[in-house]
Amino acid sequence: MHFRFSFLPVLFLMCMLFGIRNVAAQEKPLIEYVETRIGTAPSTTESARMHSEAGSELKGQTIPVAGVPNGMTHWTPQTRASETKCIAPYYYNDTTFQGFRGTHWLNGSCVQDYGSFTVMPLSGELITDADQRASAFMHEKEKTSPAYYGTWLEKYQINAEVTATARAAMMRFSFESGEESFIVIEPNSDEGEAFIEVFKEKGEIVGYNPVHRIYQGAGQPAGISGYFVLKFDRPIKQFGVWRGDTVSPAGRSVTGNGNKVKSGAYLGFGSGKQVVSVKIGTSFTSLEGARLNLEKETGNQDFETVRKSAEKAWNEALGKVKVKGSEKDKILFYSALYRTKLSPRLFSDVDGKYPSFAGGTPVQHAEGFDYYCDFSLWDTFRAAMPLNILLEPKKTGDMLQSLVKKAEQGGWMPIFPCWNHYTAAMIGDHAMSVMADAYIKNVRNFDVKTAYDFLRKNAFEVNADPKSYEAGKGRRALESYLRYGYIPLEDSVWQAYHKREQVSRTLEYAYDDFCLSVLASGLGFTDDAAKLKKRALNYKNVIDPGTGYARGRYANGKWIADFDPFVKRSSFITEGSPAQYTWFVPQDIAGLQSAAGSRNAFTSKLDTLFEQGHYWHGNEPNHQISYLYAYAGQPWKTQKLTRKIIREEYDTGNGGLSGNEDGGQMSAWLAFSMIGFYPVAPGTPEYVLGSPVFEEVTIHSGNGKKFVIEAKGVSESAYYIQSATLNGKVFTKNFLTHDEVVNGGKLVLQMGTEPSKTRGTQPADEPFSVSKTKLK
Repeated sequence: MHFRFSFLPVLFLMCMLFGIRNVAAQEKPLIEYVETRIGTAPSTTESARMHSEAGSELKGQTIPVAGVPNGMTHWTPQTRASETKCIAPYYYNDTTFQGFRGTHWLNGSCVQDYGSFTVMPLSGELITDADQRASAFMHEKEKTSPAYYGTWLEKYQINAEVTATARAAMMRFSFESGEESFIVIEPNSDEGEAFIEVFKEKGEIVGYNPVHRIYQGAGQPAGISGYFVLKFDRPIKQFGVWRGDTVSPAGRSVTGNGNKVKSGAYLGFGSGKQVVSVKIGTSFTSLEGARLNLEKETGNQDFETVRKSAEKAWNEALGKVKVKGSEKDKILFYSALYRTKLSPRLFSDVDGKYPSFAGGTPVQHAEGFDYYCDFSLWDTFRAAMPLNILLEPKKTGDMLQSLVKKAEQGGWMPIFPCWNHYTAAMIGDHAMSVMADAYIKNVRNFDVKTAYDFLRKNAFEVNADPKSYEAGKGRRALESYLRYGYIPLEDSVWQAYHKREQVSRTLEYAYDDFCLSVLASGLGFTDDAAKLKKRALNYKNVIDPGTGYARGRYANGKWIADFDPFVKRSSFITEGSPAQYTWFVPQDIAGLQSAAGSRNAFTSKLDTLFEQGHYWHGNEPNHQISYLYAYAGQPWKTQKLTRKIIREEYDTGNGGLSGNEDGGQMSAWLAFSMIGFYPVAPGTPEYVLGSPVFEEVTIHSGNGKKFVIEAKGVSESAYYIQSATLNGKVFTKNFLTHDEVVNGGKLVLQMGTEPSKTRGTQPADEPFSVSKTKLK
């Protein structure tokens, strides 16, 4: 008898086993670690409860975005029908879903949405009003990721899904009730000025929502609109439009009457269970631009293809940093990294067209770069923009070139550009910071010379034109600052959204002057550099030598008499106390120690701030403070406090942010601090060491090289650095340089449960200060 033995079953079994092992060994896609709803509920941290005054300060003001990094339009479930200031489109504690909004909400802010519109599926009865048409939905049935959002609408028995590209989106609605299927489209114009039109034969709806300014020029047209084009994949059986309470069946178009009356359109697709898909293009230039963006970015792709492309974009962006640690910490970290990548916002179409800054016309064309807007610079210069410089240098250069173009088109470098317009919403002049920071870190793919010319204009020229100054052009209170070396209490800065706040303005201008001196020096403008470096010491003019704290001062030099450094709010301080703002001298912490009286007085004041509960992490001027011990011979306190703040001020729950996200800054602090270092003084090429959370971090800066931080023995109790080596050599410094990171290498930290009070305590170990060290 002959037996035939086949190797095929064995081979098949071996392949199966090998495949199972391979799948088990594969890394989890990073996008799966992102929880997009963190910050959508009121904060649960003690710091937020202790220091917040306005209700919005207790909220992260984030939304569960579906889209791609820095997309033109993001997509979110809408629970609030408004483009009202400080009202986000989505709050976790709301219980009803009003539709998917194509949103331009500034991530985690207290501003307003603009140029948005909402798409809502219904079944059975047609209802146009947002509150009345809303359906109950359960968070347990939400499926959220940065690339996708889906939920089940109880009221209508519909599964609603959305995914997106940078400028376009796809929605898929599965109608399960068998009743008549409707889709309602509503431009969210608070002013009631929107336009919408139905083209039944083409299966298309088009429209726009005009944008209006807030802060400077509040209520005035911004000169731009949010345009949209929707194309449906099923025949339209019925359609109509509405304005206010009046519904017009078979009406083809409607234009808002400007009386804050809502309007929109609807489509009907007949009865029976069915799936309706829609492709949507958006633009800030025109309907033609929206249609082109739709065609170029979605083409013949189906829903799942678009979704996979968005997932790929996110995995690549998040993959610039790889970490090894607990699963919960990965969720905390990658969710934070995701939130840093929602703004600034792409503003140019696929063909490069974008509306002129500060007026909209004529339409411009971005040559060789993408044009961005929505720069929350008062917040993001601190860590969010430096994180972009580190991880996304090419994209950051495009962002800075966008600022240059804004200056060219508007005549002045903008201070806080949002809605493609000037605002002067916050204090400072921080385009100087981000441009100097990029330049000194060798990110120079922008017109540096033109940038410098406009930055110099901001720093040296008083805008004497009352109309344009009121509109937000030029530094606030510059005349006083140049005359006195500080802004006296007599100058109330009426032509700004934030009035007074003279001491905070002085401190921030001194830092900005330092940053511009770095740029001037690099470009060879030695006279400017010398003047600006001298002005960088103007902070001393508002540090009271009698108390060591920042204090209001009159034009005659006298200090304000009624003074409590720990008062919760002070008129001459921005959103906080003198005790908090005293520490905003990132360019000269060594000099601040002298101004405080001594190094011991400096550290004692720091101790008081933290030990007595005066530190408020939910507001950005506090963010660098925990790192300042590294400048004063006590780096172990920085290591302890940064870990404490990470654990007490952040969480993976929906209330896991201790204040407004503010364009990604709240999360940028967390991302940097979990990695183990922080850019205390953007405009210098240094990152101050803290205490890494992860046992290993690998940073990919885009040049093919990687920088690894290995924290041996790190744990919840072992967060003190005992010793360190950089590329095999003993490393005692309390900072890393940008070149050390981007050129690749390995930092090995030996961690322990007790502080090392010898490592990093020598003057040579301390980071840069303008009055002490030369900037290399």
